[in-house]
Amino acid sequence: MSAKSQAAPAWDPRAAAAVVPREVERMIQRQVKGLEYISTDRPDGGQTPKDVIYRRGTLSLYHYRAQTDEVYRVPVLFIMSLVSRGYILDLAPGQSFVEYLVKQGFDVYMIDWGVPRPEDRHLRIEDYVLDFMPDCIERVLEDSGEDQVSLLGYCMGGLFSALYGALHTDGPMKNMACLTTPVDFHGMGLHKVWTDPKYFDVDGIVDRLGNVPPELMLASFDLLRPVSKMVGQIRLWDNMWNDDFVTAYRRIDRWSNDQIPFAGEAFRQMVKDLMQQNKLIEGTFELGGRKVDLGNIRAPLLHVVAQFDHIVPYESAKLLVPLAGSEDKTEECIPGGHVSLVAGRNAITRLWPRIEAWLSERSV
Repeated sequence: MSAKSQAAPAWDPRAAAAVVPREVERMIQRQVKGLEYISTDRPDGGQTPKDVIYRRGTLSLYHYRAQTDEVYRVPVLFIMSLVSRGYILDLAPGQSFVEYLVKQGFDVYMIDWGVPRPEDRHLRIEDYVLDFMPDCIERVLEDSGEDQVSLLGYCMGGLFSALYGALHTDGPMKNMACLTTPVDFHGMGLHKVWTDPKYFDVDGIVDRLGNVPPELMLASFDLLRPVSKMVGQIRLWDNMWNDDFVTAYRRIDRWSNDQIPFAGEAFRQMVKDLMQQNKLIEGTFELGGRKVDLGNIRAPLLHVVAQFDHIVPYESAKLLVPLAGSEDKTEECIPGGHVSLVAGRNAITRLWPRIEAWLSERSV
């Protein structure tokens, strides 16, 4: 390479004159927007119009109002995680997976588990999978007038959907779409290490606290990527002048810090039976005295995993499709993280259209 080609580019005063005013304006906007950010309330999620068609304890079953005359006949029921607020799928107009599906003509419902009360500490996984879910599915079928339903489960909600499908082979589940769903808990990385029975006294935690506080879950998530929060704050400051970026950041940040307690006995079961002993993969996991075999899943299955998921690593999610007994089954890996997969800016062009296309072919 010649000395001439290695020389630094010549300084262009005209280019500098164009850049400096822009950067000064952005610096001013960062100061103004920064004050607004810390002094105003955070935006509310869950704005897509809906009705509560059923309540049971803390559980609410939502039905989202149709926004088009043409509706696919098979209703879609969202199954959420026990410890996450459902509005991650309905953050705001234009940033809502729920709104997107409703506008595409789907009849959409959601199970919101609510915040467990002290008396709910005794709820186990079988209460959710063998009681609450079948009850809600029956209500959806009655409300929609149909005899089949598609389940769409996110994270632990996907696990619950898989458990339901394995134990209700002849049930009304027509399709099952799972997002970032763990099944092989030996692949859970640091979470597997932290819950090692040599160090983690799950009995002591549940016996003393009852329901497990969300602070414990949030702390474990933060430890998975200890610098991510700092990096996120730096990116926020760098883009503080950008209203769209700040608003989207505030919505997801609010949800990330708005987690709910984990019902005590379900947490004990999750840690002991799944995380520590990996019973689902070992073929020894039972719910209500019935052995769970993922090979009994018969419904068409789509599992979408996030390429950069640090909460549910691919090693934990990759066995769902191979183990399911469905003839029509697909796994897809989409760039993104555990949350950005479903609610980030790229979700609008990557995940949402893929789910819509897959469901539309199977919802006639």
